[in-house]
Amino acid sequence: MCGIVGYIGKRNVISILVDGLKRLEYRGYDSAGVAFRDKEGIRVFKIAGKVAELERMLIGLGSNSNIGIAHTRWATHGIPNEVNAHPHVDCTGNIAVVHNGIVENYQSLKKKLEKEGHIFKSQTDTEVIAHLIEEFYKIYGDIEIAVRNLFFEVKGTFGLAIMTSYDPDKIIVARRGSPIAIGIGNGENITASDPTAIIGITRDVIFLDDDEYAIITRDNVSVKRVDQNSVSELDKEIFKIEFELEQIEKGGFPHFMLKEIFEQPESIMNSMRGRVLIEDGDAKLGGLSDVMDKILNAKRFIIAACGTSWHAGLVGKYMIEQFARVPVVVEYASEFRYRDPVIYPDDVAWFISQSGETADTLAALRLVKSKGATALGIVNVVGSTIARESDAGVYIHAGPEIGVASTKAFTSQLVVLALITLLIGRRNGNISLEQGREIAQELVKLPEKVREILKLNDFIEEIAERLKEHRNFLYLGRGYNYPVALEGALKLKEISYIHAEGYPAAEMKHGPIALIDENMPVVFIAPKDSIYEKVLSNIEEVKARRGKVISIITERDDKILRVSDFVIQIPQTIEMLMPILTVIPLQLLAYHIAVKRGCDVDQPRNLAKSVTVE
Repeated sequence: MCGIVGYIGKRNVISILVDGLKRLEYRGYDSAGVAFRDKEGIRVFKIAGKVAELERMLIGLGSNSNIGIAHTRWATHGIPNEVNAHPHVDCTGNIAVVHNGIVENYQSLKKKLEKEGHIFKSQTDTEVIAHLIEEFYKIYGDIEIAVRNLFFEVKGTFGLAIMTSYDPDKIIVARRGSPIAIGIGNGENITASDPTAIIGITRDVIFLDDDEYAIITRDNVSVKRVDQNSVSELDKEIFKIEFELEQIEKGGFPHFMLKEIFEQPESIMNSMRGRVLIEDGDAKLGGLSDVMDKILNAKRFIIAACGTSWHAGLVGKYMIEQFARVPVVVEYASEFRYRDPVIYPDDVAWFISQSGETADTLAALRLVKSKGATALGIVNVVGSTIARESDAGVYIHAGPEIGVASTKAFTSQLVVLALITLLIGRRNGNISLEQGREIAQELVKLPEKVREILKLNDFIEEIAERLKEHRNFLYLGRGYNYPVALEGALKLKEISYIHAEGYPAAEMKHGPIALIDENMPVVFIAPKDSIYEKVLSNIEEVKARRGKVISIITERDDKILRVSDFVIQIPQTIEMLMPILTVIPLQLLAYHIAVKRGCDVDQPRNLAKSVTVE
């Protein structure tokens, strides 16, 4: 959840580290710090606050240094302050460590180390690692062996970057559960928890897997695997970073979130580019070719995900069950992994994650694989852990998503789930050629329809002005648009800090209707579909109790127009693709309400972009 950057090479290290931290700010953090080595030894500077404040502190420093590590911290153990910020050092100040993850046994380790005379300065679990390395170095006199022993002593998760005065021309990184990427340069190398911090130096990247560590020098990267008491050197696959630097910049928009909402015509097109076969009424997904027999022979699918990706999975369930006629169970990955679920060897499980690093989803994937079932990934980040550990999968190709609240990744996930539905349904005979052509034709029309919705931005901002002071919202939808109601409520909660709940519209009268009065805005997702009349009745129930109704409707719908306080009209499409359109006004509504309330929409409080700890 935090951010790591490390660099060794020929450039000024401070500018490289600060630039990398700025590109990781989107992940969410409360403090930041750097450690670099110059003629005075290892020097550490930390601050509770933003990277910009740290940058001001570092003006004029590090001009002769070209090795260092840096960190943005999202507090788990210890309050956000300068002392608890990373990097942490050992008693001698010769070992500096930055860490993503959680050391579960840090209290017992700390007690042992204190008995050995170690003095701790922070409340963090991370500081234990610095002192452990110090202790092991006393025993072995070799920093690599000292780091290797962490794998046997530390329980929990870690992504580590370590520098020492004992081996002054190397950085050591290690991974168990938290991502570490290494950029391979020319006479310089860089490491980070996310490739977005690497792209300014190189496009060639390798990724560590669990229980691997790497020795990084200016001219070499040596990756090794720890397996019980043996160590083996590895030849890692090099991935190419495909996105451009300007894709992780705001491009004239006030926030990344708004930029990414407006990128959806392109991201949707990129998700289906080369994959839609209109004449054949079919889809082409090369990443699934080797497992199609298992997919077609599966008696059920499991979809596991968290947050917004879980909402996408719910829409996928509706799509697959209606058209491909395969039973689908949608699971919160965080619950699935702990409840001893029944998993059969012929099950096919789909794991959805924008980052491909979500800890709970990754753990659920490993559980499924341990039971002999097929594990398939639906991810955005090329080379991510879920992508590498899946038996097969599909990239959504949404491009880098920087805003913490997911927008374009969600709609791209829905496009890919529609393509998967089309692919399976055509092959198992449940989607006819005529149906397949209709789905394919409607898919390729989506980008233009999204552009039409985005033209309503100013109008939606006016609605936001009228609603910004409310403290509670209900979001209601039915069928395919029930998950959209959940997603709309989540977006509002995430970035505006307004309490909002999503429900199936028919469930309103089983409890939530008690909340409705003139102070309760109720957002209905109510396009003209197979259950349109049912939703209209639910709207009437809210109006009878003086509720304030905001309706997302399809164009020229006079019935709902007459009973709503505000309406947002969007183009029509087939029912299974409607969530891709209905969610966009909800993204814009949440964004504008949050901005008008003075909230930081790109870095909402207490949230991180990639949740790599439990």
